[in-house]
Amino acid sequence: MALYGARVLPHLLNVVMNNKQSRRIRARVCEGLSGEVVEIGFGTGHNLPFVPTTVTRLYAVEPSGVGVRLASERIATSNVDVDVVGLDGQRLPLADESVDNALCTWSLCTIPDPVAAVREVSRVLRPGGRLHFVEHGASPDVGVRRWQERLNGVQQRLFGGCNLNREIDAILIEGGLRIEQLDTYYGKGEPKPFAWFNEGRAVKQ
Repeated sequence: MALYGARVLPHLLNVVMNNKQSRRIRARVCEGLSGEVVEIGFGTGHNLPFVPTTVTRLYAVEPSGVGVRLASERIATSNVDVDVVGLDGQRLPLADESVDNALCTWSLCTIPDPVAAVREVSRVLRPGGRLHFVEHGASPDVGVRRWQERLNGVQQRLFGGCNLNREIDAILIEGGLRIEQLDTYYGKGEPKPFAWFNEGRAVKQ
C-alpha cells in the first residue's frame, strides 16, 4: 500500500479530480483571491488555471513529490508565481500574518489533524484574510451518514487517509475561523456518501 499511496494514487487523483464538475467548482472557489495566497493540498495543480491574476504569489503546500512533479506543466504555464514551500498543512513554513488569503480544495478530509491545519491557516493569514474552500464531509442525511461510516475505512485505505465523515463547519470554527459563506449540496452524478460538499469562505477573526 505504501507504493500505491506514493506512486499510483497521485496519478489516479490527477485524473479523477479533473472532471467538468470539479473544474466548475474550483473556478467558483478561486474567485476573489488576491495578493499572496497559501494553498493547502496543492495536489497536481488543478486550481492553477482558475487562480485570478490578482494573486501575486501562490505558496503551495503538498506532501506528495509525485503530485508536484505532475503539476510541473501547469506551474510552468501559470500566470501566477508558484513557490512549493512545504509538505505538511499542519505546520506551515510561513511567518505569522504573512499571506492575504488561503485556498483549500478537497484536502481537509485527508490531513491527519484538520483542526491543526486550520489553526495554521489562521496564524499565517493577515487580519481579515479569508480561506476559500470546498470539502466533502459528513452528510446531514441519516441514511447517507450510515453509509459514510461503513465505507470510511475502505475510503481511507484507497485514497490516502481520506475521510468521508468529517464535520467541516465544526473543523473551521474550532480552528479559529469564522464562516462567512457556506453552501452545502450533493455533487451531481456522484454517489451521495462521497459527495456531500461544503463550499464557501471563512475569515480570520
